[in-house]
Amino acid sequence: MQLDWLTFVLEIINFLILIWILQHFLYKPVLQTIARRKAVIEKKLADANTRQADAEALERKYRERLSEWEREKEKLRVQAIQEIEVDRARRMATLQQTLDEESEKRRAMEERRREEIRNRLKEEAATHGVRFTARLLARVATPALEARLAEMMLEDLAALPPDRSQAVRAAAQNAAQELKVTSAFPLSQPQRQAIIHAVREIIKKDIAAEFGEDRELMAGLRISLGPWVLHANLLDELKFFASAECHGA
Repeated sequence: MQLDWLTFVLEIINFLILIWILQHFLYKPVLQTIARRKAVIEKKLADANTRQADAEALERKYRERLSEWEREKEKLRVQAIQEIEVDRARRMATLQQTLDEESEKRRAMEERRREEIRNRLKEEAATHGVRFTARLLARVATPALEARLAEMMLEDLAALPPDRSQAVRAAAQNAAQELKVTSAFPLSQPQRQAIIHAVREIIKKDIAAEFGEDRELMAGLRISLGPWVLHANLLDELKFFASAECHGA
């Protein structure tokens, strides 16, 4: 078999033409498409990194504001306690001086009366302390404080002891019972949904909920389901404080 040089040369030319066609009409467009896609992906990654950086900055700002609010709240609490203690100490000192003078004059005859006066004046001092606290709390009662109290209530519901959870489920067994939520300020829809969800997690069933406002609460919530009631508001806490002061007296 003899080699046909003409055919061989033509085959080489055909092969070179095929290489040229592939180079210009296939390989370059594919590289261009890959380059465009790479650019799009890099842009998306850059945008994602920018959004992540913005989100982290927003989170840091939120944490800083929350920390500042906590510090301010603690400062107000300490200031309120100090003012109450100073006022109580001043009143008690005045009363004690009066009682001492009276005891020197009528120790034998007025012993019983002196004790009654002391108890009555202690109750008055406690009453003044409660009123002072009520005025102070009324000044710091804001929707932001109520939102924090709502968060605390949700935390309390999530950490409810088994015996109290059982009591809530027992109260919810009555089909006529309705969940009643009272707040000092109007609750947002997410806050309402969070409260309903927390109660449902405890009673393990759906339940209707009625929401209302009562400005006498000052700030916070009161949740009731039949005989079961959970307080997280300034009014009920103040009543508890007043009751404790009266019993302590």
